[in-house]
This record gives sequence, structure tokens and C-alpha cells, in this order.
Amino acid sequence: MMAGQNTRESVVMDGALEMVAGVFPEVAEAMRWELASQRGSLKMIASENYCSPAVMAAMGNWLTDKYAEGVPYSRFYAGCEHVDQIEQLAVDEVRNLFGADFAYVQPHSGADANLIALWSMITHRVQDPELERLGLKNVMGMSGEDYEAIRQKMCQTKLLGLSLGSGGHLTHGFRQNVSSKFCQAFSYDVDPKSLMLDYKEIERVAKEVKPDILLAGYSAYSRTIDFAKMREIADSVGATLWGDIAHFAGLVAGKQLTGNFDPVPFCDIITSTTHKTLRGPRGGLILCKKEYEEAVKKGCPMVIGGPLENMIAAKAVAFREASQPAFVEYAKQVIANSRAFAERMMSRGGVVLSGGTDNHMAIIDVKSSFGLTGRQAEIALREASITCNRNSIPFDAEGAWYTSGIRLGSPALTSRGMKEGEMEMIADFIFDLLKGTKARENSRAKADTDPNMLREVGENVASLLGKFPLYPEFEF
Repeated sequence: MMAGQNTRESVVMDGALEMVAGVFPEVAEAMRWELASQRGSLKMIASENYCSPAVMAAMGNWLTDKYAEGVPYSRFYAGCEHVDQIEQLAVDEVRNLFGADFAYVQPHSGADANLIALWSMITHRVQDPELERLGLKNVMGMSGEDYEAIRQKMCQTKLLGLSLGSGGHLTHGFRQNVSSKFCQAFSYDVDPKSLMLDYKEIERVAKEVKPDILLAGYSAYSRTIDFAKMREIADSVGATLWGDIAHFAGLVAGKQLTGNFDPVPFCDIITSTTHKTLRGPRGGLILCKKEYEEAVKKGCPMVIGGPLENMIAAKAVAFREASQPAFVEYAKQVIANSRAFAERMMSRGGVVLSGGTDNHMAIIDVKSSFGLTGRQAEIALREASITCNRNSIPFDAEGAWYTSGIRLGSPALTSRGMKEGEMEMIADFIFDLLKGTKARENSRAKADTDPNMLREVGENVASLLGKFPLYPEFEF
């Protein structure tokens, strides 16, 4: 985040807040306090980052006033000439960035992208052969009896993905998520000892389950995925390979995950968010092979309605930013920072899951390291202006609410300009603070931190943050 003096960005943003304040001052005030909060804390939530002022500007404008169901140059509304141009620019930019056959930039979130992708794969596998057999182009001409037969087949589709407890995501077939409601969901786990993916075990489970769709992706896993091996497993059982790269898309775009670790050459469909490591606006994205294009383009009306064209403009700007040489250096530094943090934490005696990290996050077993639950650790760190999230660890006895772990990421701090030395300092701050925190008797949520340690760490955090200003373009 480059510094600026009395910049045009500051004038524009301040003017925007003044307009908000003129209608609803409490909202404007809360927005100002949110910026102050982000400026005054170490943001280590692995799924958060900071987008550029240019991306912000693309979000807040008149493009939000347009309805544009359909896809570029094939809309259900008139007057879409300019949003067609913007959306096509976003599509072209991200296709070139990742080297994909087709890109769909309309999903409002990663969850939306996953639902669209999942239903697209199901319909591609089940509906298309049935339509061909009946000599139809789409379900509109199908009898009710034939449609019901196809619907029943769709619901028998088998999905196999990484379990939530082992670091998967809710939308990967978790029982309480809609992803498990319209297909049969199965899961594989990490190895109980190494806490890493065991491809032989995944292959064994796949041959037992015989999934129609094999999912490779994670929400809380600190290693890379060998997509070449996942492709082999998918092919061995005739499955479609789906890669969810929401967390590490920026590391792929930044050319740090290449060869077998690049999902694009191996996956049939790829889903992602556009924030996190990609450093864009909050939203979703789908990349796919050519054969899935028509199914994916039906995201509306399949799952979503009108696309958010202001957010698509912001995605286009973020994709252009990610195509620059500076972003390659950023992605490289994200991994270097994450590794420096994890290694320092382990050198102090902290338990880092799987013994380290190859990506942008590290997961600490705070139960084993400090005798705390993840909730207790999360609260204690927040009091010292260090923001992270509690996270389950594999086979977690504390469950999903209190947890035994915390997840810490490097993307946002890397955006602020921090490097390995700062990450080692931060690891010391966290270790010392949690070492000085004691769980209260008979409580899984409350703990007490030594006040001297809390003050010392808080002062050290403030001093460090002062060297890396956030959004200095905004002078308020």
C-alpha cells in the first residue's frame, strides 16, 4: 500500500463518506471506525486481505444500477452495451491470467461459485446424455415424467471431498450445507499422523465410493495439493475433477504454484473467491474446460439472479493488477512470510499443524501448545490488536465452536509491506502472549492474560503497525 499526500483518492473517499453521513451518520461513523480498527490491528485472518483504492472505486458507482441477467452480448435486458464490455474485459483478463479455457465472473461469493459449479457438473454428467437420448436441446421440451427421472438421477450424483474437520469447506458436502442436500456427499481425511493429504488413501476411498465428482481444495490446510495425482485418481474412477482454489488463487495467479501444483491443466472446473490471496473485491469466480462452458453460463437462472456489475468491474481491475510483475513478487513474499512465521513459532515450541506451511497460512494447535481453546486464544490475541480466527484441527475434541486451533495468514500483512523479519517478530508476540494466558477453570471461552504481557505485546504491535501504514491515501 503505497503512501500518498493529499491524494485524489482521499478526496473522493472523504466525499463519499460525507454523502453517507448526510443520509445515515451512524453508518458513516461505523465505516470510519472500521478503517481505524483495520489500521490499528495485525490482520492475520487467512481469508482476508486489502484491495487497492482502484478496486474500491470500481465497486462504488452507477454500475450497481444495472440489471444484466445473462452473459455478455446475450442479455435479458436492454441497455447493457457498456456492462457487456466491462464484463467481457473481466472474463478476458482472468482467462489470460490463469490460462483457462473459459471464465465466469458473475458469482457473488465463493459459496455461489461452488453451488453453480457443482450443479453444472451434475447436469453435464446426467442431463446432457438424457437430452441427447430424447432428441431434445433443453429441459423445457421434456415431459414431466422424463424430467423427474433426470432429477432423481441428479440427486444420486456422488461427491467426494476433503472433510470439514480435516480442513475442507462447508460447501464441499458438509451435512448441514445445501451442497450435501442435492447429491450424495462423501469425504476423505488427512493422515492422522502427518496431518497431510495421503494420496494413496484418497485413491482407496475413491475406488470404494466411486464418486462422480472428486473435489480437491481446502479452507484450512497449510500444504499444497498435487493436482496431477488428483487427476489420476479422478480418471481411475471416471470422476470429474473439481478444484476449489478460493484460498490460494493469488498464489496460482502469482506463478508460485506451478507444475503439478497448478490446478488449471488438471481440473475440469475450478472455483475461487476473488478476495483472499487474489486481493480483489469480495466475490466469486469459475474457470472451466470448454466442454463445461454452456452449463456454467447458466449460473443465472440456475443459482443466481442479476449479476453485480459494479463488483465485476472491480474484479476486472483486480485481475489486471494481478497480471503485473509486482503481483508475482507479492505472491512469492506471501509464502515466504507464512513460512518465516511458522518456523519461528515452532522454534519457540508452538505446535504448527503438519510441521509447517507451503502456502499462505499456518494453523496452530493452541490446546497442545498453551492449554487453551481456539476461542480463548482468539479473544486474548484480539485484546492485543492481533486479529485471527479460531479453527478446528483434524479430529478436534473441542468441536467447531471452541476448537483446539487458530488459523493465521500472511496475505494482508504482506500487502502492508511486511517481510520475514516482521513475521518472526509477530510469531514472538503471539507465543509470548498466549504463554502468558491461562484458561479459567470450568470455562472453554474465558481466559486471563497477564496484564503486563498484554500491555507489552500491545505496545509492540502498535509500534510495528506504525511502520506500515494502511491506506495512507485516505487522510481521515
